[in-house]
Amino acid sequence: MGTLAVTGDHDADQLLIDDPFALLLAMMLDQQIPMEWAFKSPLRLKERIPDDFSAERLAALDPDKAEAVFKEKPALHRFPGSMARRAQELSRHLMDHYDGDAARVWTEAATGQELLKRLKALPGYGDEKAKIFLAVLAKRFGVTPVGWEAAAGPFSDPTPRTVADIDSPEALAQVRAWKKAQKAKGKTKQD
Repeated sequence: MGTLAVTGDHDADQLLIDDPFALLLAMMLDQQIPMEWAFKSPLRLKERIPDDFSAERLAALDPDKAEAVFKEKPALHRFPGSMARRAQELSRHLMDHYDGDAARVWTEAATGQELLKRLKALPGYGDEKAKIFLAVLAKRFGVTPVGWEAAAGPFSDPTPRTVADIDSPEALAQVRAWKKAQKAKGKTKQD
């Protein structure tokens, strides 16, 4: 059970809490668009392919169909074509390495460093995104392998800096205010 409240939509947030694939997909999409949009997109995708919302289904979907689903209004991302391809790459990776079970990325990791390595191997996940997602797992879902704080770096601290720190509309406002203040100082979310 998790405590994530980032979209302003109960059903979208609940899907992220209930479905590890949706959570991984949302985090992958969280770039160059508002985080609420990114984290609501898995629910929209599930509504568009309702018969089987899974890594297996998305991996097997015809690439043109996947792109059309991502481009359908409202688009699932600012760059729906490239994100459809990346989402399929992520899905194929989950199929190839975890039999499509997204939760295995973290449930089978013995340490924070191992989990970080697994996250960084996911298509669409760089170093910072992997560290933030590790912090999401720890802070919002109680997934705390040994050494997670060191692996997550600054995202493990109590500063309200990322989606990992959002469990309510008030927390979302705090993260937004913190990011705005950092930007005004010429600093990043890692500072």
